[in-house]
Amino acid sequence: MKRTGKKALPFVPTEIHVSTVEDESGLLGILSIQTTAGILDLAVDMTTADAIANAVNEIRSKLAHQT
Repeated sequence: MKRTGKKALPFVPTEIHVSTVEDESGLLGILSIQTTAGILDLAVDMTTADAIANAVNEIRSKLAHQT
């Protein structure tokens, strides 16, 4: 993904909560992140949850090489 224009400052997470809900399509995960700018709620299916987990693992790997 390539961003164009001005970049917004990143939000700093202060709390993270997880839960699940069920709708007509099935079970969804809810990732609720309290940030310095407010609450960000994400509804995720299994594919999205896997993509988020892979992204976090990539970040962790990069951070581990900094120490």
